[in-house]
Parts: sequence; structure tokens; C-alpha cells
Amino acid sequence: MQLRLRKHWSRLACAAAVVGAMGAGAPQALADVIKIGAPLALTGGLADEGKKQKIAYDMWLERVNAAGGIKVGDTMMPVELVVYDYQTDGKRAGQLTEKLITSDKVNFITAPFGSGHTKIAAGVAERYGVPIMASVASSESVYDQGFQNLFGTLAPNTGLTDNMLKLFKAKMPDTKTVAVLGREDVFPNAMAKALVEGAPNFGYSVVYDQRYSVGTLDHSATLSAIKAANADWIYVTGYTQDLILLRKQMADLGLTAKIVTMITGPAYKEFVDALGPLADGVNSASWWHHATTYQSSDVFGSTKAFYDAFVAREGSDPDYVHASSAAALVALQAAIENAGSIDPDKVRAALRDVSITTFYGPIDFGANGMNGGRDLPIIQVQDGTVVVLFPEAIKQAELKAF
Repeated sequence: MQLRLRKHWSRLACAAAVVGAMGAGAPQALADVIKIGAPLALTGGLADEGKKQKIAYDMWLERVNAAGGIKVGDTMMPVELVVYDYQTDGKRAGQLTEKLITSDKVNFITAPFGSGHTKIAAGVAERYGVPIMASVASSESVYDQGFQNLFGTLAPNTGLTDNMLKLFKAKMPDTKTVAVLGREDVFPNAMAKALVEGAPNFGYSVVYDQRYSVGTLDHSATLSAIKAANADWIYVTGYTQDLILLRKQMADLGLTAKIVTMITGPAYKEFVDALGPLADGVNSASWWHHATTYQSSDVFGSTKAFYDAFVAREGSDPDYVHASSAAALVALQAAIENAGSIDPDKVRAALRDVSITTFYGPIDFGANGMNGGRDLPIIQVQDGTVVVLFPEAIKQAELKAF
């Protein structure tokens, strides 16, 4: 892999690194390279998540270029990944997306982490007619904007909450009330609303429903109010560092319930590592788990092969962010190969027709650009280990009371 450091972009005070991965042999002319732009949160509050995307992109990139690149008609074209750190700043994510398109002349874009920042970048890509692959955006509010260039590998949020409501009511029928707390942000807010709207359909009464502001550090008043509500089920949404803080403050206040859900805390290794025994009993939902057994013809070949390669590289288990990020580029590769071109109009049309099984699972983009729904895993931390509770085909344990 060839690494080039680009000059500091003073207008945005943003460090930029361009990672160019070429196949073996003589240097390629610019026109012979497929350039994919990646605005990533490599620093700031979403740095953990942005770095996961980068790892997955690199895994895909290494395999593609080792095989000579992507087959475009009768030509094998190597791929270059152009990366900028948008420092977890939504405005900067949009500015860097525009720079990637107008200055770096990338052919395609990958979206930042999260629904909110994805919506910003997708708006820019739409103006320029550039296909953008979203790997970590599941809120339907991102896909209801009429974007023609946005394609996402995560299934809709409702697929997570509906299965959770159904499973918990079946396993703990005596639970009747739920308290909902969510971060005031696109994805966490959407997940909170989905639970609130779905709860009555399964016999749950919502006894508390509030949002906390981004950057909140003291949740004691909110958690005390939840404690007074005495809910059977506490359901909290946010990003990893929020949820770690909230779980610690719950423990300080002695706040507990029969069921404690944190979306999507247990899906992340750093959540379990940071909390230790306090993570035990917390459940969540995810879009992917390495216990699945998909076989595929992509550069990874199967769920197990992706898992083994990731563990060999990183020394830990991959989560859904890693898998979905790699799958987004797998889908883009399939579309380019099917189109036989890197023309954005032809690739966009090919993406609309993509219907493949990957190491990550099925990818079949709907009319709004979202991947189709399926039975998504419900997980729980038990004795320090994340186990699958649902679906039955990959189930590893039964739900335990918190």
C-alpha cells in the first residue's frame, strides 16, 4: 500500500491523509484508478466508530488491490481510498465531502458514522450526482429526503425494536412498563421513538419518555426520575461514551429494572471493556453478529472468513460497524462490476439493481436506498461475554433478568 500525506488544509484546520492502495507493478495513471472518498471521524466524540470504519475499508481495499483491483469491463482498475478526518463535526463532514468531490475528484463517496452526519454528506453528494455508500445510518428520516445517490447497508431501525418487544414480552410476560431515555440526535432519537410507538402493540405502557442533550455529563436528575417511575424495563439510546457514562451513573443511584437495554452499547467491545461487571445483564440489538453463517463470492468469502481475518488483524471480535462498512464497499464493487463502468449514472443504476448475499448477509437496496429488513440479532452481556438471544438460528443463550 502506498501512503501519501497531503498538505494541511488550512481553511478547515483539518489534517488530511490520503491512503492510496495500488496493485503490484508499475505506477498507474490517475485515470486508471478508482478513487473513493471517505470523510471519517478519526478524532472527536465519534473517533472510536470512525476508526472502525477505516479498519473495515482497509481490509476490503487490501483484498481488492491484491487481486488487481475491480474489474471494469475488460480492465482491472486498482482502488485508491482518499481519507479526511472531519473531527466529529457535522459541518466539516459536509465541507470535506465537497472537497473530495470537487478537488480530489473522487468517483464515489462513503458516508460518515451515524444518521445525522450521513444526512449532511448525502446532501452534498446529491448536489453533485455522486453515489454515496452509507454503512452506519439506519434512521429512515435520512432516506426519506428523496436522495437518488444514497445507498445504506443497515436495515431500518424498526427491525431492531419490533423483534426486541416481541422477544422480551414472550420471555418475561410479567413486564408491563418501560422507561425510555434517548440522546437528542438523529439515530438515538429515532430508536427511542420506535420503541415508544411500538411498545403499546406488545402490552407495554411507557411511563417515562425523555431526551438528553448532546454533551450531557450529569444525568442524575433524569435517572432519579426514572427510578421514581419504577419501570420494569429501562431502554436507553445514545452513542458508546454516553451509554458508558449513563450505566455508571445508574449504578451510583442504585437504579435497576428487570430488563435494561442500551442501544447499541453491548454491540461494541469498548462498552463491555469500559464497564466490566457493570455491563453484565445489559442487552441490545445489532444489525450483524459474527455467529451468522453466510457464504458469499465477495472478497471475504464468508462470515467466518471475515471474522477470522479480522481477529488475526485486530486481536478482537468485529462488530456490526466493521461488517457493515466492509459490506458497503462490497456492494459498491458489485455495482461497478455489473455496470462495467465507473460512470456515476451507470453505477447508480446498478446499485438500485444489486441483490446479493455477502459475508455480512443479504444486500438488496429498496426504493429509498435502504437495505431490506431481516431478523436482526438481539444480544446481551452475560458473564462478560456478548451472547445472541435471537434469532433462533444463531441463538447462544436465553434472556436473563438484569
